Amino acid sequence: MKLAIIGTRGYPYVYGGFETFAKELSERLVKNGVEVHIYCQKNLFDKQPPLVNGIHLHYIPTINTKSLNQIVHSFLSLVHATFSRVDVILVVNLAAGPMGWIPKLTGKKTMINVDGLEWLRPKWKGLGASYFRFAAKMATKLYDLIITDAEAMRDVYLKEFNKDSLVIAYGAPEYKKSAISHLKRFEITANDYYLIVGRLIPDNNADLIVKAYLESDSEKKLVIVGDVPYKDAYAENLKKLAGDRVRFIGYVRDSEELMALYQNCFTYIHGHKFGGTNPAMLKAMSNNCAILALDTSFNKEMLRNGELGLFFKENTESISNGMKKLEKNPEYVEELKAEVSFGLTDKYNWDSVTAAYQLAMHTIYK
Repeated sequence: MKLAIIGTRGYPYVYGGFETFAKELSERLVKNGVEVHIYCQKNLFDKQPPLVNGIHLHYIPTINTKSLNQIVHSFLSLVHATFSRVDVILVVNLAAGPMGWIPKLTGKKTMINVDGLEWLRPKWKGLGASYFRFAAKMATKLYDLIITDAEAMRDVYLKEFNKDSLVIAYGAPEYKKSAISHLKRFEITANDYYLIVGRLIPDNNADLIVKAYLESDSEKKLVIVGDVPYKDAYAENLKKLAGDRVRFIGYVRDSEELMALYQNCFTYIHGHKFGGTNPAMLKAMSNNCAILALDTSFNKEMLRNGELGLFFKENTESISNGMKKLEKNPEYVEELKAEVSFGLTDKYNWDSVTAAYQLAMHTIYK
């Protein structure tokens, strides 16, 4: 069986969730005897070897702008894969939803992981939002198999587009103890800070969390990991608002340092709104964090409706109340830390995720 993966920035370029997904999935599939081809954005790779760790790499050009980058790259990659010798094409970017007709030219079988609710994200206003909703609808008609990463996302596609999907979750990393000394570089103390991990974009609600924190009387710090890789008014205004009590430490590329930040925080705060199974949340769970999360169907699914975490509504008062409850009940915080990893069932295990994708490949190829 030969599989093409389209829609990530490439391999082994690990930038975000789908790049990690491509790495974890493809390396396991290769060990299972699958021939894997990953399509990479050519401009991101100075060196362009055709084969890395048994994975075939194809470097495809694109237009390096936020609105056209994925659309152009996905289109050119799909054309290339359509006339290649692969058996199945796995697309992991909703921008390619309307392009599902291309592989049909040569009878290629197709799967698409539709990810989150792209058409609701604030960054895609107007035409962008309309395009992504159209893309989601077309994906349900043009691809042989729709994959969602959460039961709650499956429900969305059933309600919005009357289309069922196969649920295959995202995998969680294995727990590995990281040395507390990694905190020294950031000048923070264990158990003395709240942690946010994610891009500084409106749908992750960092601004709401920062405002709630500043309005609270907490003596703990607020540490924010992440940024945006471009000049952005929202991110700049957030940094101006924050003041000295909030620590913006940008991207943390060293995995040991990032794990140390998770493992030693007082509480991880998760404000992501429109995704399904979120990789940052899974990292928080696998690193035994107490979690204060936005009240969404996706977060409830991951945290067992409150058994494994505390929820807040989308307003500053609710967040502040959550912080106060946690700080007044340190025993409850320790209880959450001790139990949260029990939520990481086989559903979130990378080996199980890989087996599910491999079964799906064989099912649609028959």
